Formats: sequence, C-alpha cells, structure tokens
Amino acid sequence: MSELRIRVLGPVQAELDGSEVRLSKPRHREILSLLVIGRGRTVSTTSLVDDLWEDAPAGAAGIVQTFIGELRKIIEPDRAARVPASILVTRGSGYALNLPRGAVDLWRAEQLLGAHEHECALAEWRGSAFEEFDDRMWARGERARIAELRAGAVEHLAGGRLALGRTDEVIALIDPHVDAHPWREDGWRLLALALYRSGRQGDALAVLRRARTTLARGLGLDPSERLTDLEQRIREHDRDLLAQGTSILMQTASIQARAGARSQLESATALLPLLALSGSVDAATERRVATIIAAEEFGDPELSARVIVRYDVPGSWTRSDDPAKSAVIVAAADRVIAALPSTASDRVRARLLATIAMESRGIGSRMAEAQEAEAIARRLGDPALLALALSARYLQSFETTGRAGIRADIGSEITRLALDSELSTFEIAGRLIRMQALCALDDISSAAVEADLVDALAGRFERPLASVFTAWFRHTFLGGPRPSDGPEMPGFRTGLKELADLTTAVRNGNDLPGAHCGPYEPWCRPIILAHNERHEEASSSLDVVPDPPNDLMTEVCWYLIGTAALAEQHEDSARRAYDALRPAVHERAAGSGAVDSGPVGPLVEALGNAIGRRD
Repeated sequence: MSELRIRVLGPVQAELDGSEVRLSKPRHREILSLLVIGRGRTVSTTSLVDDLWEDAPAGAAGIVQTFIGELRKIIEPDRAARVPASILVTRGSGYALNLPRGAVDLWRAEQLLGAHEHECALAEWRGSAFEEFDDRMWARGERARIAELRAGAVEHLAGGRLALGRTDEVIALIDPHVDAHPWREDGWRLLALALYRSGRQGDALAVLRRARTTLARGLGLDPSERLTDLEQRIREHDRDLLAQGTSILMQTASIQARAGARSQLESATALLPLLALSGSVDAATERRVATIIAAEEFGDPELSARVIVRYDVPGSWTRSDDPAKSAVIVAAADRVIAALPSTASDRVRARLLATIAMESRGIGSRMAEAQEAEAIARRLGDPALLALALSARYLQSFETTGRAGIRADIGSEITRLALDSELSTFEIAGRLIRMQALCALDDISSAAVEADLVDALAGRFERPLASVFTAWFRHTFLGGPRPSDGPEMPGFRTGLKELADLTTAVRNGNDLPGAHCGPYEPWCRPIILAHNERHEEASSSLDVVPDPPNDLMTEVCWYLIGTAALAEQHEDSARRAYDALRPAVHERAAGSGAVDSGPVGPLVEALGNAIGRRD
C-alpha cells in the first residue's frame, strides 16, 4: 500500500511514497484541509458545503461528492474499481481521513509539542498554516490557534537554549519572532536577555524600548512589571542576570566555574550522562571527548580514569553514533588501564573495561573486557557496576546470529538489578533489550508489555530517546504511526526508514523502494537490483557483498542477501547466507525491534534446498 503524506503547515500538498501528487484544483486542497482539521473525525457533507461556499449553489452536496471522488483517485491511484476507499473514507453522512498521526505535518507537530520536542515540531513548518486560505472563515480560528502553538514552541526552545548559554542561537531564533508576534512579551524578554548575555547591553535596552513603544501604540498598554524590572536590571549592569538562566543548573554551573581546572573537569563529566539521557547525545559525546583529552593533559591516569568512567550510560543500540569519537574514547581507556597504579580501585578498572566494550560495539570484538568487568562486579557485589558490565556484554553478544535468548536473559537480569537498587536508567535499558530480543523470539505481545513499561519510565524520568525505540516497535509490529525524524542518535536513525520500507516490501511481496539505505546499502543493493531485473549487476553485487557487522541488524542483512541469492541463483551467496542464518532458524529477523524481515526458518529451508543441504 502506498504511503500518503499531507502538508498543511505552508502550501497544502500531498505526497505518495515521497513523490508529490498534483492537487491542481483549489477545492481539492480546501476539502483536504477541512478533513485535516477534523483529525480523523467525520466531517459532515453539510459542514463541508457551509465552509466551501458563502452562498451554496444548487446541488452543492453532489458537487462535494464529485470533488471527493476526484480526490480519492489522486491519493489512492491504485485502488481498484468498486473497492471501498481506505484513506478518504465515507462515514455516515460525511467523510474522514483514515491516516496515522505521522502522516500529516500538523498532527505530527501537535504530537511532538505534547512530548516537549519543540525543535522537531518546529521543523514541520514551511510557512503559515493553510496559507492560501487565509481569507476563508473556516481557516481564521484554526490559523490563529496554530500560530499560537508555533509561537509558544519557539519561546520554549529559545528559553531552553538560553539556559544552556547558546545566546547566538536564541537571538537568531527570537529576532524574527518578535516581529511576527509583537504582542508576546516573552519574546521581547528572551531577546533582551540573550543580547545582554552576549555583551550587547545597548542593543538589549533598545529592544526593551521598542517593546514598550509597540505595546503602547498597538494595545494601549504599558509593559508588565517583569519586563520593566528586566530593563532596570540591565540598565544597572546586574551581573546576576549573566548567571541566571531559567534553571538552577545554570546558576550552579556558574558557581562551579570558579573552581580549579581538575574540579571543573570532574564536575562537567558528572553532567554529561544527564545531557545524553535527556536527548542531546551528540552534544554529550562531543563534550565527553573534550573532557577526556583535557584530563589526559594532566598526566594523571587516575584523574583520566575518573573522567572516563563517570559516563555510565547504558547502550541499547549496537551501531555507534560517531565511530571516530568512540575510537578516541576506547584508545584513551586502553592507555589509562595500562598506566593505572596497582593501588587503583577494582571498580574503576571494571568501569574502564565496560567502557571499552561498550564503545567498541559494532566495530570490534571486546567481549573479554565485558566478561572481566562482569566478573569483578559479581565478586564485589555491586549492582550498579554489574548492570553496567551486563550492558557492555549485551553490546558484545552478536558473535553469531540466533542469540536473542541470551540477550533476553541479559535484559531480564539488568531489569531485576535495576528494580532492586532503584536504577531507573538501567531499568529502561534492560526493558529495551528485552523488547528487542522478544521481537526476534516472535513474542510480540510480551515485547509490547515491555514497550509500555519503557514509555511510562521515560515519561516519569524525562528520558525522551527511550520512546524513539518504542515508537519504532509500535510502527513495525503494531501498525502504529511512523515515528517522526529527528536529529539525535544518527547511529540509530540513519538509513533506518529506508531499510524498514525495503524489508516490509520484501516481506509482503510488494514493489521495492529504491531509496539509498545509508550504512545498510551494501546489503540492500543486491535485492533491489534483482527485483528490477538488472541481473548482471545484482550478481556482481552479490560477488562482492561483505559480511554484515555483528549487530542488531545482522539477521536482517543476511536475510536480504539470502533472498537476493535465491532470486539470482547465486550459489556462493546462498551458501554464505545459509551458514550465517542457520543458528537463527527458530527466530525472526527482527532483533532490532524496529525492522522486521520475518521468520528466518522458511528462508533457511529454501537456501538449503538451493545449495543441496538438508541438515
């Protein structure tokens, strides 16, 4: 089935499978807009007539029905005659859009704002909502409401960036915002604060004078006490404004910045896990590498060790977000272990070993380090250390396919340790590991229970990235909406959508999409070429296709190789895929919890028949 996307935050447009469809008639675009506003509820024919015409012509209901029929042909071009529509459906005496929330930019934006993902939500806007219908009565209230939503999101995002000291970004974001929304005092306040903290006191005062004039001339009002107080404090060079963010964290950081260099390093390191868990993985990784490099400059291996091991964030994905930075961290940890004095704590050594194993995921086999860390943790009886070591062993547990049962057991033990010791971060990690493993074991109902528990924990402890994994699980296995794209976790997101689309098409016997699959392209390309009957290229591609990395996508990649090998009667690749997949014969190629190629057994049987193997 084709995937429909509708855009109304700007020009009203529709896309099928990534290609824009032509909505040439204004009435088509207007009806689609009215149905989007309905948000899946039934919009009666009478309501459509009233909104479309000030003075409805004779037979208006029939004209609406004609427009609906034309729209259905545009957005469901492959629907056979006499087959009921599945997207623009008839309900009672009206019509509704039967689409997931992720299919409409407005619905996605509202969902993201509800999850406090303001930056991702704002990325959905390409202009003002329903902009070509700004003179229509039905659009006025909705356009005003959506404009307020966007304005609030801009101010929330600016406030968060101001608290982090990113004043240049705040100025760039808020400067056009106050021009568009001159009656919102929060915009003026944020812009003035950002300018003052950038050392531009004169500009900050000029902004507040402009705010005073705008409010007086436009509304006949004086600025609020909050705004006049800010103006007075800026005029008096109040230094506390430089340290005051919207959070206690910024004030504390300002005080800590007066401490010595070693103390600052260790304090900064303590904040980085919280930064990563709150969603800023790239920023946390970049600063982590910087603190490690800075610590090594002191020539004190114990200081370097403390800086490295404070980042006790478990991993739930086996592909590094930044392999180059991971390699820097592993090399530093290797150097520190070699230089540690004999009096160093076993706990520090175990954490360094676990760090090496975790940061080597997908790029090197360091199972020995994970197992040694686990042994030390069990000997010391330290539940937090054991949970970390088990997380490291999990990331190294992909030597062969078919190890979902082992990963499920690891996830269960991490979860038990976390519950007993109130380790919320590790409870989330343990349940995510179980969710993924249960998908490979084809126990989707139990995986769904884990997903629900993860979402509850993620909401309670503000761990937004955890819900990215569960959203993909629900999309792939429960028919939920496709998760929106986001900037974080590139190791997880890059190529995932394209790989998921490809495996779904292969599993269902549909036409294959041709989009580039990013890091998964070498294992996707042969089946795409074979499907397009480019047999010589497909065979040549199979000749050189490498073994996939040992990670959560191993079974999926081998499944694609095996399927292409059968299509091309490529014996060498068929034998390689057969040997690789045999250990997973009783599993699904679905261990990621996000991508599903289906049961492995039937493919292994077909490959065995092709190469003359029956064992």
